[in-house]
Amino acid sequence: MPRMNVSSREAADIAAWLGPAIGPDAFEVGDDVREAFAAVDERDAMHFRRQRGGKWLADLHALARSRLARVGVRHVAADPSCTFTEPARFHSWRRDHTPSRFAASVWREG
Repeated sequence: MPRMNVSSREAADIAAWLGPAIGPDAFEVGDDVREAFAAVDERDAMHFRRQRGGKWLADLHALARSRLARVGVRHVAADPSCTFTEPARFHSWRRDHTPSRFAASVWREG
């Protein structure tokens, strides 16, 4: 995954917006995903809730906020919409099993 290299001073001036994503009550993952996040920072394990059968519910926005905070980004806003539970508004591979595309943007001003 590409990284944007910025100083800690610059990071404090960055504003991030997290778009709609599969929500924390719908994003079920296995132990391998939880362990991969915890291997980077064990505090990220708190963003997973245990489910039956060795599965976990992951909070993507919380995980993104955690990673942004670690590099010094303090201004983060998010759209709480769930792409899985809102079929009239969003496509979801996990829900629909049909291909589609999403886009993400990053830019720097000044």
